[in-house]
Amino acid sequence: QVQLVESGGGLVQAGGSLRLSCVVSGRTFGSYIMGWFRRAPGKEREFVAAVNWIGGIVTSYADSVKGRFTISRDNAKNTVYLQMNSLTPEDTAVYYCAARRNAASRQPGDYDYWGQGTQVTVSS
Repeated sequence: QVQLVESGGGLVQAGGSLRLSCVVSGRTFGSYIMGWFRRAPGKEREFVAAVNWIGGIVTSYADSVKGRFTISRDNAKNTVYLQMNSLTPEDTAVYYCAARRNAASRQPGDYDYWGQGTQVTVSS
């Protein structure tokens, strides 16, 4: 059983930064593609970023966060991070980490395991 636990959310002013963490249980963390998604009030869950360790580090980002957010992973700690800079009120959402095998994807339905989410609120 794979479990994901996010932390690091909170309230921040526009222009500020937060770093989210997601700790993954299990011994095969290195074989998973890890993604971050978010759901804003009244909206569907959307892709934010993903990192693929298999065959080399490959990252991808939603256009809305490119240049502001950075995804990284520490396989020794079974942890994936999302560094969020230059936050805006439009980034307010519940952020989820997710894991899947085989290939990177931007579709939430392709991910097998999910955390419970952590709230990020950006005030103007």
